[in-house]
Amino acid sequence: MPTPAGHVAGARALPAVAIHTAPLVLPLCRPPVEDGAVVVRGNRVLRAGPRGEIESAFPGVAPTRWPGMIVPGLVDAHLRLDRAYGPAFAHGVTAVAGVANDLDSASAFGATGMGGITYLETHCPDEGTWEREGRDRLITAIREVDHPGTVGIAAHSPDPVVMEDLAILSRTFGLRLHIELGRHPLIFLDEVGALGPGCHVAISMPLDEADRKLLRVRGTAVAISSPFAAEGLLGGDEAIAFGTRTGGDPLTLARALLREAPLARREELARILVEAATTGGARALGMANGPHRIGCLDQGSRADFSVFAVEASARTAYTALLGQGAGRCVATFVGGRPRWRLTEGTEGAETTRRLA
Repeated sequence: MPTPAGHVAGARALPAVAIHTAPLVLPLCRPPVEDGAVVVRGNRVLRAGPRGEIESAFPGVAPTRWPGMIVPGLVDAHLRLDRAYGPAFAHGVTAVAGVANDLDSASAFGATGMGGITYLETHCPDEGTWEREGRDRLITAIREVDHPGTVGIAAHSPDPVVMEDLAILSRTFGLRLHIELGRHPLIFLDEVGALGPGCHVAISMPLDEADRKLLRVRGTAVAISSPFAAEGLLGGDEAIAFGTRTGGDPLTLARALLREAPLARREELARILVEAATTGGARALGMANGPHRIGCLDQGSRADFSVFAVEASARTAYTALLGQGAGRCVATFVGGRPRWRLTEGTEGAETTRRLA
């Protein structure tokens, strides 16, 4: 029997192509595209660009037309899973750095379909406890957690030997580290070998210039959890992200920082802040490159994106998203699959209250 054109005998059929269009697309890896579109096949982006070009290239595909703008999924780079957290999908968040202090929290969160990394937290108090049971307990938990996604280590111990061993474990097993500052001085973390591109830190207080320089030199990203903590970090040279701790809206935090900006610098700062909420979060999680990269809409990136009912031109895209985007997400996709969508009309209003 003849093989139909476009198919290979004995090969699995390619996933169907989907096209999503909007008045504005923010790929983040390149300038905004007015009247744009994103082509998705399976869980990957095939292409993002002008709608006319894309629809001509795929004439048999009926596009899904969205209002406002399509944006790479937001990344929450610090979320405590042992506390009540909000509905991240409803804020346009598609990936998180979730910190779990037990296997139940990690497994329950893994079942939500949210992307990112779940960090198993360890508070081993001293070297003796670590040698007797702490190390084996952590290794067992990493192997046994019922979680379909990526697992890392949230390293917290007052003992330098334990912290040094945790840093070695993370490198040995290829696991990322996440550390909440305030528990340890940065110089301590550097001395035990915890800092580096395989780690990101979360802060709620400002850093001095020496600490900021140390993080830059080590290639360690910073997740900002309050406007107060952003002091000195918005020059464009630092690797920054946003972490809400409780599952709030990253755009709300970013908008608070934009309010204080001088008028002459608003457009530049808005771009830096939107990048922090997307590509910056991806860098913090080590997911900005490679076949599973997130935080941008580019060929081969994972199809994580959100739609915001915000009207803007390419010139005002970033300021408009920060100024109006909070609370106006209408749909969220992870790996090309819809995870949340605002229902229209009265039912939609009720859905908004339930998810917000």
